[in-house]
Amino acid sequence: MVIPLLPLRFAIFVFATVLAGIGNAGPRVLAVNLDGVVHPVTTEIVARALDQAQQGHFELVLIRLNTPGGLMDAMRQSIEKIVASPVPVAMFVAPSGGRAASAGFFLLEAGDIAAMAPGTNTGAAHPVLMGGQMDAVMKQKVENDAAASLRSLADKRGRNSDLAQKAVLESKSFTEKEALANHLIELIAANDEDLFAKLDGREITRFDGRKQTLHLAGATVVAYEKTWRQRVLSSISDPNIALVLLVVGALGIYVEFSTPSLILPGVAGAIMVLLGLSALAMLPINWLGAALLVLSFTFFILEAKFNSHGVLGLGGTVAMILGAVMLVNSPLPEMRIRLSTAVALAIPFSAITLFLVTLAVRARASKVITGSEGMIGEIGVAVEDLAPEGQILVRGEYWNAVSPVPLKTGARVRVTALDRLKLTVEPAADSTRG
Repeated sequence: MVIPLLPLRFAIFVFATVLAGIGNAGPRVLAVNLDGVVHPVTTEIVARALDQAQQGHFELVLIRLNTPGGLMDAMRQSIEKIVASPVPVAMFVAPSGGRAASAGFFLLEAGDIAAMAPGTNTGAAHPVLMGGQMDAVMKQKVENDAAASLRSLADKRGRNSDLAQKAVLESKSFTEKEALANHLIELIAANDEDLFAKLDGREITRFDGRKQTLHLAGATVVAYEKTWRQRVLSSISDPNIALVLLVVGALGIYVEFSTPSLILPGVAGAIMVLLGLSALAMLPINWLGAALLVLSFTFFILEAKFNSHGVLGLGGTVAMILGAVMLVNSPLPEMRIRLSTAVALAIPFSAITLFLVTLAVRARASKVITGSEGMIGEIGVAVEDLAPEGQILVRGEYWNAVSPVPLKTGARVRVTALDRLKLTVEPAADSTRG
């Protein structure tokens, strides 16, 4: 019997490929970096990473934390995703010098594994109301709710729930050694490889009570890639960048209204304003700061219209700096607009705006020199007798004109009206009457 050569070669190739795949198959870890403030984009990143880990059959999701905290709603939504994940999640405060404060402490305690790098710290999870003050009763309710949530997480993960809640009620903070000694975390690891070596063969208890053993020997780390949308939103979530987009965008729109034919400044300005507003919408806005920004624009316009010897312009600059600094009301320095940013924006913006507004006001106040309106008041010379009609020379052009009084050839005339192609004139101061 003769076996066809081509199908046999194909079968051998497929069999070898399957064997190679089996031989090279090893544990894979999906690594996600959560840097900066916790906000709605953080929740989106966590949710997408966990879905990717489930679909790709990853052994573990490693979330590297380095955050000062953030918004409580975004934190709670992220925790919901973490505890429901079918793939184990290791929360790792890294690199050395990093921290998982406030909302970051909640996220650390939510993981199946809680680990910290040397020289890191965590805790200080006392809730603070953004954009206002809480009365005593509301303050107690919020604190107790946050403490109960943290106790529940720590209990389910087998950690020290009594000490964990003190991070909420007493704003306690812990170094990595203190957190390990008090059973707030499981491990201290120098880096990812050290963490995987210590976790290999370790049995963990999932949030639903199931036991699972981790196999991480020779694990391949796959970095999570943010989507284009997540990259943009993460970049502009910094209120300083959001303010830059808002102010520069507003300037572009003003330039477009001043010179409509340019188009590009208006399009780019509108896009930047919308991006800036979308970022600021996630933050607590202080309306006094917003009012000061509006007041600054008003001062710039008035300075261009009235001669205040720079007093209104200086007031507008000061109002813009104060308004920018006060615009975002947050207890976290990372969520506030820096004074250096406000000054760097306000001074050049004030100068450019004053220049543009001054040009616009002067243009409106100046005499019209084009079109039919521009002819009114022009001085010309009669090239023939006007009795009452004849021709005159004005602006180097010959025009038919009519005069209410007779005028001799060579008389100087002033244009008083224009009706289609015929001018109405009167004698100029030194004209000769007939």
